[in-house]
Amino acid sequence: MPVKPLHLGAFMRPVSLHTGAWRYPGSYPDANFNFAHIRSFAQKLEAAKFDAFFMADHLAVLNMPVEALKRSHTVTSFEPFTLLSALAAVTDRIGLVATASTTFDAPYHVARRFASLDHISNGRAGWNIVTTANPDAALNFGHDEHIEHDERYHHAREFYDVVTGLWDSFADDAFLRDVQSGVYFDPDKMHVLNHRGEELNVRGPLNIARPPQGWPVIVQAGQSEPGRQLAAETAEVIFCAPRDLEAGKAFYADIKIRVNKTGRSPKDVKILPAAFIIVGDTIAEAREKRAILDGLVHYASGIASLSIALGHDASGFDPDALLPSDIPETNASKSSRLQVLKLAQEEKLTVRQLAQRYGGYSGLAFVGTPKSIADEMERWIDEEGSDGFNIAFPYLPQGLDDVTDRIVPELQRRGRFRKDYEGATLRDHLGLFRPANRFFA
Repeated sequence: MPVKPLHLGAFMRPVSLHTGAWRYPGSYPDANFNFAHIRSFAQKLEAAKFDAFFMADHLAVLNMPVEALKRSHTVTSFEPFTLLSALAAVTDRIGLVATASTTFDAPYHVARRFASLDHISNGRAGWNIVTTANPDAALNFGHDEHIEHDERYHHAREFYDVVTGLWDSFADDAFLRDVQSGVYFDPDKMHVLNHRGEELNVRGPLNIARPPQGWPVIVQAGQSEPGRQLAAETAEVIFCAPRDLEAGKAFYADIKIRVNKTGRSPKDVKILPAAFIIVGDTIAEAREKRAILDGLVHYASGIASLSIALGHDASGFDPDALLPSDIPETNASKSSRLQVLKLAQEEKLTVRQLAQRYGGYSGLAFVGTPKSIADEMERWIDEEGSDGFNIAFPYLPQGLDDVTDRIVPELQRRGRFRKDYEGATLRDHLGLFRPANRFFA
């Protein structure tokens, strides 16, 4: 019986989620904001046949105290479309996924940018739909306070309808470019959207041809109740952050059931949890690497990261006491807050221990040898905890090289990962169908 293959994305903004990554021995301190480095990372990932290079985005400097902020390598980063357009010119196959906010952008802008990236890359673009959790982002866009959580998701659903409608503005064969007759396009194959909804009014059409993939691949990462429902209705790839296999299986089953209820096929949605990977010749060596890495996290940085995850200032808590259980809910990310509370309760961690965990990396981690890590990955796939992983690297370039040079070959030997790309587009890599144009047969 053939084994089920898995998909691999690379979480590359920041190039490492770990606060200590830029200080790790042998790492590039400027890796997050150095195009030459990022270009080499993308080309290595493509040589290893990764499905996609994923660039998250922040619309504000992280809302943490300056004492912590000054230690963060995420304070600056390239704007996603500029970077991915540049990478499209120096890669040929790897998918290019960017985050774009439905809360602080206009659907016409988003539709146009992703259609352009899809054309420039010959069909390798993906849109990660986010509603933006950082409340400080609102202050950069003329708002005195952040828009309420559920309202952001309600707005995102209509935003998605408008963007995908704009991508369908022209039939695939609308552009005749008939030099003899002088007819450039067939006006009967152009649709004016004229969307008038609860929150958005957009005329259209989009002033760009339909993307090569029909629509760029739709990616979503919300884990709250509204986020899961938006993902079930719209997403083709779902990024998530379960801490262990049991949580992963529960999330996987929940999403697939929701997808089925919408009338979509569950097989047309790929679930890729974030996975932090540290490789050693032995499990003990890999754990020692993580201990060194975690030891580079300053308490000021860790407590600031914990505060962001909680949506509440944790700096006044007793570092050596357990986390208070009565922390109020805020307008930030609900799923990350619940994860902190669950972790604190299950492992009885002090505030200091939580700060070090969140200042480093608190989610799913595979720390071991190529064999032990491949074993764990296979278990996730076979027990329906995921369809693959969105890899978070511990430090660059060594952590990335360990995955491309050691983990990928092990997965290939087991028949779990491709040895070469079989198609040209991101949809090809993920086994996703090309959506039909809703306005033209």
